Amino acid sequence: MTDSIEPSTSTSDPNSNSTPTPTILLHPRREPFEHGLLPIQKLIFTDPVQALTQLKEKLSSSLALRVGSAALADALQISSDHARLILDTLSSVLHSESDPLVTARPEDVDSIGADLRDLVLFLYIQSYKRLLPRSHKDSAAVADVWPSTSAFDGYLSALSPLQLVRSNTRRFMPSLADEEAHQLSYLQKHLANILSLLSEPVEGEGEESMILTMKGFEHLGFLIHFGDKGSEGVPLSQAAPFFANSDPDMPAVPVLASQVHDWLLEIIAASLEHVSEKNSAKESGSPSSSDQDIAMSDASPGSAKASQSASSSFFIEGVSKSSYVKQASDLKNSSVKVINCHDSVIYVLAPLRYATIYGCSDATIVLGAVGKAVRVEHCERVHVILASKRVCIVNCRECIFFLGVNQRPLIVGDNHKLQVAPYNTFYSQLEEHMTEVGIDATINRWHEPLALGVIDPHDSLSHPAGVADAQTESAACLDPDQFTNFLIPNWFEGEPIKSTRNNPFPLPDLYFTSQQRNKKNLGEIQQILREAPLEENRKRELSCALHIYFKDWLYASGNIRQLYCLLGD
Repeated sequence: MTDSIEPSTSTSDPNSNSTPTPTILLHPRREPFEHGLLPIQKLIFTDPVQALTQLKEKLSSSLALRVGSAALADALQISSDHARLILDTLSSVLHSESDPLVTARPEDVDSIGADLRDLVLFLYIQSYKRLLPRSHKDSAAVADVWPSTSAFDGYLSALSPLQLVRSNTRRFMPSLADEEAHQLSYLQKHLANILSLLSEPVEGEGEESMILTMKGFEHLGFLIHFGDKGSEGVPLSQAAPFFANSDPDMPAVPVLASQVHDWLLEIIAASLEHVSEKNSAKESGSPSSSDQDIAMSDASPGSAKASQSASSSFFIEGVSKSSYVKQASDLKNSSVKVINCHDSVIYVLAPLRYATIYGCSDATIVLGAVGKAVRVEHCERVHVILASKRVCIVNCRECIFFLGVNQRPLIVGDNHKLQVAPYNTFYSQLEEHMTEVGIDATINRWHEPLALGVIDPHDSLSHPAGVADAQTESAACLDPDQFTNFLIPNWFEGEPIKSTRNNPFPLPDLYFTSQQRNKKNLGEIQQILREAPLEENRKRELSCALHIYFKDWLYASGNIRQLYCLLGD
C-alpha cells in the first residue's frame, strides 16, 4: 500500500462525543498472529474478557505492573515450563524493542517478566483462528508429488501436507491481503473487548465509565500499526487525534474508551474496504505496482523466484531442482518466507528478524541469523540449518534440524520421525550477523525440544473429542556417528575484519569426539591408499574407480545439480 500516511493533526475535546473522521489506514501486526500463538488448551478461555479481567486484578498488585513466570504459572495454573514459554514467545513478538523483556538475558527473563498489558493482549489473541489455505484445484497432481500417510490421518486428514500445501504458487494459499483482511476482521469483532482490557474504570457505571490513558493506548501497538512500515520511531499515540497534540511535559488527558473504539472502528472499516478494492483490482487483472501478492512463475533452475512484499517480507518461492542464494545486501532487517521449494538447496545468509519455511520437501535450507523466531511448517524430508533465538516446528515429517538456538525448540502438531542435531556450519559473516540480531553462541538448547499438543486450536477446524489432549511426537537426537559438517561456499566479496572461520556454537562432547574419530578414520584411509603397494597402473585404476563411484553418488543423491549451480555462480 503506497498511501501517504501522516498523523492526524486535528484536535479533539476528550469529553466530546464526536468522533474524528479517519484519514489514515490501519494494519494488523502480523508477528503476533504468525509467531505468537501457542497450542496450550489452558490459554483458550471460554469467556476471555472475564477470565483476563480477573487475571489483571490478581496480577496488578505489582507497582511495576510486570509479571514473572512464577506468578504467571500460579495465576493460570500451568507448569513453569509453559509459563516460561509464554514469556519467551511474547518477547519474540513484542512491538517495543526497548521493553525489558526483549533486552533481558536468558537467566533474567523469569524475574523481569512481561508488562501486564502486553501479557493480557497476548493471552487474548490465543482465541484467534488462522485462515485456512484453499485446496489445490488438482488434488491428484498434489498427491503425485506428496504421497504421505500418518497415524493421525484418520483424525487430521484436513491438516495433512497433502491437502494444505503442495501447490506451485501461493494462489491456493491465503494471500497476504486475505490474511490481512482476516486479521482486520478479527480486530473489528474483538476491538471492544481488547479496549476494555486496556482501559481503567472511573466513578460511574457502564462502558461510559471506562477511560483509556495514552500509555494504555500505546499498548495497542502490540496488535496494530498505521502505515505500511509501522510507526517506527513515532509513538502510536501520535497517529491518534486524542493524544497527537499533547504537551510532552504534561500528562495526557485520558480519553473515553468508547470514543477510541468508535474512531478505530471507522479506520478498520476503511482499511478493510481498501484491502477489498485491491483484491478486486488484482482479480480483474490490473494489479498495482504496490501489490503485496506477486504471482510467481513455475520454478525452473534459471529463473528468479523472489519477491519483496510491502510488509517487508521477502518471499523465496517455488525453487525446484536448483540452488538459490540470498545475502545480507538483499535481505537486511527483513523477514523471509521460503515456500514450496523442492529438491533444492536454499541459502539465506543474512541477519533476519523472522523466517518461515512452509511446504518444502527434499531440500536443504540454510538460514543465517534470525533474531526473533523461525517457523517450519508442513515440510517433509528437509534438512534445516539455522541460528536463531527460537524455532517452532509444525506438522513436519522425516526432517533433520541442525540448530543453534537460545531457547528450547517447540514441536507442535502432527510430526513424525523428526531429528535434531547441533549446528553444523558457518560462513564468513555469521558471527557479525548473530551479534547484530542478538543470538548468543554460548547458549544452544538444540537438544531440549518441548513437545506440545498434536491439535492446533488456532486452525479453524473442528476436531473429534479426545484428540485435543494428545501430545505430539517429539524429536530424537541425531546419532553422533551420522553428524557431518555442512560446507557453505564463500560467495562474499572481501573478508570481514572479524571473519567467522569456524562453527561459533561449541559442539557437545559426543558429537565432537565422533567428528574427530571420523576425521581420523578418513586420514588413515587416505594414508593407506597413498601407501598401498600397487603398481602405478593399478593406482590409476583405483583412483579412476573411486572417481566413478563418487560421480555415481553425486548423481544418485542429486548433489551433482548443486555442484553445477555453484560452478555457475
